Amino acid sequence: MIDNNNQHDEENWLLDDDHAEADEESQSPRKRPWTVLVVDDEKDVHTATRLAIQDIRFKDKGLQLLYASSAEEGFRMITEHPDTALILLDVVMETDDAGLKLVRRIRGELNNQTVRIVLRTGQPGQAPEQEVILDYDINDYKTKTELTVQKLFTTVISSLRAHENLLTIEKNRQGLAKILEGAGDLYQLHSLKEFASGVLKQVSTLLDVGMDGILCVENGNQVNGRLAVEVIAATGSYEYLTHTNDFSSLPELAEAIHESLTQKKSIYRHPYDVLYITSQNNREFVVHFSPPWPLEDVERNLLEVFCQRISAAYDNLYLYQQLRKSQEATVVALADLAEFRDSDTGQHVLRVQKLTDALAEELKKMKHYPQDLTAEFMEMIGMASILHDVGKVGTPDHILFKPGKLDPDERTIMEQHANIGAQILHKASLMVEGNSYLAFGSEIAASHHEHYDGCGYPQRKRGEDIPLSARIVAVVDVFDALLHKRPYKEPWTLKDTMDYIRQRAGSQFDPHVVTALITLVEEDRLPFDV
Repeated sequence: MIDNNNQHDEENWLLDDDHAEADEESQSPRKRPWTVLVVDDEKDVHTATRLAIQDIRFKDKGLQLLYASSAEEGFRMITEHPDTALILLDVVMETDDAGLKLVRRIRGELNNQTVRIVLRTGQPGQAPEQEVILDYDINDYKTKTELTVQKLFTTVISSLRAHENLLTIEKNRQGLAKILEGAGDLYQLHSLKEFASGVLKQVSTLLDVGMDGILCVENGNQVNGRLAVEVIAATGSYEYLTHTNDFSSLPELAEAIHESLTQKKSIYRHPYDVLYITSQNNREFVVHFSPPWPLEDVERNLLEVFCQRISAAYDNLYLYQQLRKSQEATVVALADLAEFRDSDTGQHVLRVQKLTDALAEELKKMKHYPQDLTAEFMEMIGMASILHDVGKVGTPDHILFKPGKLDPDERTIMEQHANIGAQILHKASLMVEGNSYLAFGSEIAASHHEHYDGCGYPQRKRGEDIPLSARIVAVVDVFDALLHKRPYKEPWTLKDTMDYIRQRAGSQFDPHVVTALITLVEEDRLPFDV
């Protein structure tokens, strides 16, 4: 029990609950309180402890007091509140060593090493102090008779300070691990919107809270004398901003964002915290997030470190996009070169690109070929498809533009365009590590005239030995060629074109690809007018 030695101590701790609640509500902004758990089978001890410590404040934060009357109930409470800072724990409860067993469960089963545990006992002989100190991971050991109000105050403050130090170390350890993992994830993202969403997710993970947040990019314009921003990702209650970009109902947030961009630094003004991020190519970003409590110093420090990683990851994204644009420009230039001599093909390659993308999406929706339809395949297949006839640069004009049917010798020369295109693109693809538009384009150029039944050219491949990219483009190429005028034919109707393709499903064409095309046509979802 708590020993009240004098009237002065009594006046310090005999304070009514209303006073404590009013004091708690007067805090602005309110900070997350320290959680203290009292585990004792005597209700009077609960009451006396509450009266003694309820008004204690440390680092401008009050206490949230929890109570348990048994070791089992205490274990449940600490499980439900893993952020508990201090446990004032009785040794003898339902058994003579119930408190000691609870210590071992907390440290062992829950692996909670940061909570500070102060043992209190009215029967010191039941648990000798020296043995307990040596055998158990506790912060202090007190007999109930020696715990005056002042000593209890000292014990609580020293325990909270020790908990804070341990928590800072642990938060830094976990935070740095999350930063390394999160930054690594950001390096894998290849679009700005994906990147922005990834940043919001990683900030939420770093702070270990669910989060309403936005990521904005400064767009170089000014509105009413202020730098304008574009919202590129938002979560929770801010999600509507991705559609409206309208901050008129959030003047305090708009002011914090403007201040961050103007001063080029992060602003911590709960609840309007704003991270400032800049990159080597002079793009500026701001991230607003809304944790329920003002951030601790350790959290701010971790966020600043994360900002540096975000900046490096964005620079990586920028370089990746520039490289990808360079590849796309090369692909378009090669396709234009092949098309330059054949004005009648018009926009053929662009239609092929759009329809190839659409068929790949439909096949994925139909759950066909999941091993082939990877994210990389889906990203590259459309652009790569425009290279399917690049080998025609080696076809003589008198054969390429012949208005009638080709004779056998001419047909042999015409068919060489598949190997010519494949070889040109394969040689170029060797200069790029991993898969690229050129690598996909090479396999399309080589195999888009192969037939599903093995009767095509140049290698007479059959079935799924033909790359899926080429099986898709085989259908697309014929579909578009039949619908449009060519030197050797007039355009066909959509009905006649679809009848032709249906009849050759399983012989010339992959039947699944044909089914996907039929679906797009019947549902009027072709990516161009016919």
